[in-house]
Amino acid sequence: MLSGKQKRFLRAKAHHLKAIFQVGKSGVTNNMIEQLKDVLEKRELIKISILQNCLEDKEVVAEQIATDADAEIVQIIGNNIILYKESEENKMIVLPE
Repeated sequence: MLSGKQKRFLRAKAHHLKAIFQVGKSGVTNNMIEQLKDVLEKRELIKISILQNCLEDKEVVAEQIATDADAEIVQIIGNNIILYKESEENKMIVLPE
């Protein structure tokens, strides 16, 4: 579980990131989750965009992705979700205490 200080730190790091995944009409798929896990292992911090044609609520989508990918939701802002998962092999981000 991330503390408030850690979330602020990660939000600042994620500010300049571009969304590399998009959730559309088909919602969250198993293939998308597998790709997300790979990308999270390499980058640790990613931004996901929820398109207008997505039929599900953005909070539900965020929870589903975070649970399935074993990641933590840093922030849901507008139609963007910021996720963090500590990498086992490529640790680049050092969180504050």
